[in-house]
Amino acid sequence: MEKKIIYCASILFILVQFNGFSQRIPSNIDEDQVPPFVLTHPLKYADGKKVKNIKEWENSRRPEILNLFKDHIYGEYPGASVIDFKVVKEDEVFAGKGKRKQVQIYLGKSKELFLNVLLYLPISKAPVPVFAGLNFCGNHCTTFDSLIFLNDNWIADNHKGVSNNTASDSSRGSQAHRWPYEEIISRGYGVATLYYGELEPDHPEGWKNGVRSLLKEELRIEPDKWAAIGAWAWGLSRVQDYLEIDKDVDAKRTIVQGHSRLGKAALWAASNDTRFAAVISNNSGEGGAALSKRWFGETIEHLNSYFPHWFVQKYNDYSGKAEELPIDQHLLLASIAPRPIYVTSASEDLWADPKGEFLALREAGKVYKLYKIAGLAIKEQPQVEMPVGKKIRYHMRKGKHDIQLYDWIQFLDFADYIFKEK
Repeated sequence: MEKKIIYCASILFILVQFNGFSQRIPSNIDEDQVPPFVLTHPLKYADGKKVKNIKEWENSRRPEILNLFKDHIYGEYPGASVIDFKVVKEDEVFAGKGKRKQVQIYLGKSKELFLNVLLYLPISKAPVPVFAGLNFCGNHCTTFDSLIFLNDNWIADNHKGVSNNTASDSSRGSQAHRWPYEEIISRGYGVATLYYGELEPDHPEGWKNGVRSLLKEELRIEPDKWAAIGAWAWGLSRVQDYLEIDKDVDAKRTIVQGHSRLGKAALWAASNDTRFAAVISNNSGEGGAALSKRWFGETIEHLNSYFPHWFVQKYNDYSGKAEELPIDQHLLLASIAPRPIYVTSASEDLWADPKGEFLALREAGKVYKLYKIAGLAIKEQPQVEMPVGKKIRYHMRKGKHDIQLYDWIQFLDFADYIFKEK
């Protein structure tokens, strides 16, 4: 996308909000202080009637759930805009073991509005499955490779090598540990990534220079009918559009994945776009995989106070009143059934509520059971670095809020299972 206007005042506003509200928004990280809560059964309609079979689930209950999430949390999920693609640069990498493509996805009738996708693929005679996910600070920060185009969009100053919301060469590779490209292609998989800020800069005024504003006429949707999480998720669907025309890719086996807020986006993308074969949520927390009605870690009130642009206005009604929300995140996970899902946590990431993520996934298994797919077989959260489950899988890595090589090794094992061991 074209260079964005710098919104320093908006970021200052968020910082002031964080420092001020953090003093008065109640929070809890003590398991003994979690009050009782009630979850809606995924196989019961809003009026209390029971879902009897798969047909009812797919034709009635699942749409009911998605509409509730659209109305109360994420907003609408528009279709594709006029779209075109161009492979700008293609090179051999990793001593001939792989290839790298830098692709532009054009979103509108003109070619002024585009996304930059970085795609790594193993050398293969047959099309390969791909992991597709967003990154936090530009494709250049996912690798030390100097041939990756330096992103010139607005980037938050809290990233290494970024000043005045502009990336410099010193930011190259700053998050390379989160993207072990060579390890991924060595296992026979590709990986596609895109900077999320190209879709919408991550601050309250970002929508003015993002797809919600710039494409509102083509998409026929007003900016306030969806939100930033939705815009980022929508971008993942546009990556899938490209993957479907790339002859090196088996787009029927795309796994959408994301970390933290981008894990929230990955889940919302998978819920709405059934072309994604599976989804991985890493440390997505509140508004992602973690239960909202469980008072632990980050809450709806925190999200609405610090990140008012992530969700639709209606979500504010549930700040401090999560019990009144007619849905919870286990229903979002359930809406992905019968496609495989992997939810991961980190032992020190209490703010994301690891137990709440586990419990949500366990509850979602009730829908997978309709399809004769086994859910999580255990009632209690597993020990650190002991993955559980098959097509519904969970692990809790030792350490902090991050995505690390350990996680990726599990993701690759998961992909092997769902694609190669049927």
